Amino acid sequence: MTVADADDKGRSWIIWAALLALFLGALDALVMTAAMPTIIAELGGLHLYAWTYTTYFLARAVALPIFGKLSDMYSTRMLFLFSIGLFLVASIAAGFSQSMGFLVVTRIFQGIGGGGIFALVYVVLSDVSTPEHRAKTISFASAVWGIASLVGPTLGGFIVTWFSWRWIFFINIPLGLVSFYGIAVYFQEFREKTAGKNLDLLGAFLLSGFILGLLTLIITGGRELPFLSTPYILIGCATIISGYWFFRVEMRAENPMLNFNYFKDPSYALGNVLVFFASFAIFSLFAYAPILLQGALSQTPLQVGYAMLSLSLGWSIGSLLAGRKMNWIGHKRAVLIGTVLLVIGTGMTLGFSRTTDITECFVAFLVVGLGMGFVSLTTLLVVQDSVEPANLGVATSFHQFSRTMGGTIGVGLCGGIVTDKLIDELTVAGQKLPETLIGMLKESMANLFQQEFQAMIPAGMDAMLQNAVLNGVYLALIIVFVVSVINLGLSLLLPRR
Repeated sequence: MTVADADDKGRSWIIWAALLALFLGALDALVMTAAMPTIIAELGGLHLYAWTYTTYFLARAVALPIFGKLSDMYSTRMLFLFSIGLFLVASIAAGFSQSMGFLVVTRIFQGIGGGGIFALVYVVLSDVSTPEHRAKTISFASAVWGIASLVGPTLGGFIVTWFSWRWIFFINIPLGLVSFYGIAVYFQEFREKTAGKNLDLLGAFLLSGFILGLLTLIITGGRELPFLSTPYILIGCATIISGYWFFRVEMRAENPMLNFNYFKDPSYALGNVLVFFASFAIFSLFAYAPILLQGALSQTPLQVGYAMLSLSLGWSIGSLLAGRKMNWIGHKRAVLIGTVLLVIGTGMTLGFSRTTDITECFVAFLVVGLGMGFVSLTTLLVVQDSVEPANLGVATSFHQFSRTMGGTIGVGLCGGIVTDKLIDELTVAGQKLPETLIGMLKESMANLFQQEFQAMIPAGMDAMLQNAVLNGVYLALIIVFVVSVINLGLSLLLPRR
């Protein structure tokens, strides 16, 4: 049986079920953000606040490539059901948490389930689509991200206000069960599997160690762990060793977790590099544009939300447009459209000043989002087309992993630069902030908007702080623009197919 023989009703059920599972994972972090102050107030454990996000993110990042590889060897249906089931069980456990420590542990298992969902949803959508409709089907996933961005914060605030924070986890149950049912009843395997080969367990272990080490260095560097501290250096050494050992093991493995020969194909290699740089750009804007808008341009939180919404909205619209016109435009032209839009949008941000109004911000971010929509969808299709159908899972999940790493490195690198520039600006101005405030800035730039921070700012430093924020974030905007230009240049090298 082939995908073309599948019943239309069954295919619709599978697509809706897969998208619903993706919605659950995408919604999770957004709802959590609105609920965390209430959770901290009830459970305590403020020192574990960041770990509710960090453990989920690390577990998800590690799970992505592993589930992708497993889907090429074993039943995608069973792996997807396992991922949804694990996410639901962990959500129930999180809802019954009586301490922050227990909540952090449940977030690890939610992250593993979420990683499986994110890795497999694109595999499932690809499996049930005929080649001429694959772009259109996969584009629906970007629309789900946009809807989650719209609904998430509002839903989180509504649940916390009218019910209990525990329902941000319990609400996953009915939605997850519908998704579980759709996949369990209607999904069928169409791809050839490689189950006869042995799973590369050593490769999986070393890859997990490398990912955990690298992300820990990026997330904690200069904040929780000083760059030259002994723990940071030890983690760095362990990461390098894991990465080198992983490469050596994979070159000899019969069935490697990641076949480095794939990178000999310029389409595969460039597809992953392009989405890496595009993610570097857009997630850096997601992270630091709100600080610019609120901290330097004096916009209200509502206006900031309105402007930032355009990034998600543009991403969804761009992906949907690319999915519907892909067969007419072609892969290379679609990528070029996306990278050109990224350069135009990030270039527009270089004109931001303290007199910039919110409409200009909205338009610039909308253009960036449109570009990301074209790049993210098209590069996924390019990467998938570069491998045999039997290797679709590992290729798809590595593309998602490249996107994750691009965003993480972009946010981490720009964060360090913005913070250092901000503190240097204040020092050069001759008025240094109290050490307590500098420590809060190093921990998170978002502390700028905490009432405790605002109350401790010395008199007469408000305008100087706004200028320092503008100059600090502006440096990040320059980096994002340069990365976007490099991405445009690389997109010209993408072969036509």
